[in-house]
Amino acid sequence: MAEPKVKYDRQLRIWGDQGQADLEKSSICLLNCGPTGSETLKNLVLGGIGSITVVDGSKVEEGDLGNNFLVDESSLGKSKAKCVCSFLQELNDAVKAKFVEESPETLIETNPSFFSQFTLVVATQLVEYSMIKLDRICREANVILIFARSYGLTGFVRISVKEHDVIESKPEHFLDDLRLNNPWPELKRFADDIDLNVQDPVVHKHVPYVVILVKKADEWTKSHGGRLPSTREEKKEFKELLKAGMVAQDEDNYKEAIDSSFKVFAPRGISTELQQILNDSSVEVDSNSSDFWVLVAALKDFIANEGGGEVPLEGSIPDMTSSTEQYVNLQNIYHAKAEADFLVIEHLVRGILKKIGRDSNSIPRSTIKSFCKNARKLKVCRYRLIEDEFNAPNLPDLQKYLTDEDSSIAMGIYILLRAADRFAANYNSFPGQFDSAMDEDIPRLKSTAISLLNDLGCNGATLAEDLINEMCRFGAAELHAVAALVGGIASQEVIKSLGAEGC
Repeated sequence: MAEPKVKYDRQLRIWGDQGQADLEKSSICLLNCGPTGSETLKNLVLGGIGSITVVDGSKVEEGDLGNNFLVDESSLGKSKAKCVCSFLQELNDAVKAKFVEESPETLIETNPSFFSQFTLVVATQLVEYSMIKLDRICREANVILIFARSYGLTGFVRISVKEHDVIESKPEHFLDDLRLNNPWPELKRFADDIDLNVQDPVVHKHVPYVVILVKKADEWTKSHGGRLPSTREEKKEFKELLKAGMVAQDEDNYKEAIDSSFKVFAPRGISTELQQILNDSSVEVDSNSSDFWVLVAALKDFIANEGGGEVPLEGSIPDMTSSTEQYVNLQNIYHAKAEADFLVIEHLVRGILKKIGRDSNSIPRSTIKSFCKNARKLKVCRYRLIEDEFNAPNLPDLQKYLTDEDSSIAMGIYILLRAADRFAANYNSFPGQFDSAMDEDIPRLKSTAISLLNDLGCNGATLAEDLINEMCRFGAAELHAVAALVGGIASQEVIKSLGAEGC
């Protein structure tokens, strides 16, 4: 068997050792192992998930051979859960695999405590009634739940969890954490020791732009009552001050300083989003608090005291025009500050853990270090119950999306998928499931969809006839190509929900 670091080499480069460890200690339950469920689990098994349990009470039929690659002719008449489980284990023998030959709907009704043993449940192809019931069960057990469904040429993936906390959120646009608007003493001393009026032109054009901005910002504040540029005119004036420092047109370091001057203008302190997290009642931690909120409690203490209103420094600097010696020295100053901040946070975390009666070393240093590096980018996502979404939607948004040219089709599909479940409850089959009933099913589905819209408060709203016809034409078919796409998205959401890839 290949060593884990070799086997999972490519994904380790994306989410690192800690992310892979999160996957390998996770226990996943899959409900229904048709094409959508099988494709979802296939991706997770290949990724090295810890253990899987497949729940499905059906037998393999001929129709399964054309849309599910994890069964073959030898599987006909056998337990679908057992066959899929066997094929999945062949893909990665390091994954522990079990199966339960029982209908997921029956399990939801008769044995709700079954789901509490898992880290995450992936529920595929469930109708609305079962979704609502399972959602309540998983909420009470604090188990992450992901719904996935493919239906003809449509499908959806829906996450349901009380709270999802993200440390490595990986935002697309975020300022480098250089603290040019609030330099700490060591950075200021480093800048003070560099002469911007040096006569040697080679030395002058290799002063790092960070140093230029720190010195020029200090010069500005001394002549403006301690204030940094804030108005449009002041910012323009500050850029002119930078231009005046150039002694030649080819000085890229000064051009970089001018281009990066907005980093000096950025407000000091923390963002309103982070302040909201710090103000959350969950910061008052106890023995049942998650590691995330213990870390946030330590961060709040740090910002109020040692941090002076700032989060721990990230500790990295971008590439820039500079002499090698000055760049390395500057890099070391940032690294040293980040390490010092980390040690303070670590001490606070250990103290909080001890205070609430938990092992003071229960949160790994690597987790604390990652938290410090990403403290500016924390995210807390909270989700409504599925039942609340279905029964009490945000009416203004619903009405807007139904009429908006860009979103009306997607919203129409959402309504029709729900209408299809209501249709099945009323007529014991999905619209278009039987060719002989197609002519009857189209007006029935239309009537069901309008009734649903009225129940949601969208009186008078209509759906495109083409969409209704297409939904009937789908006949609730689970096509492999669509299932592979939906399963791929679902598996990606599982990985993110388990903490391996941020948000």
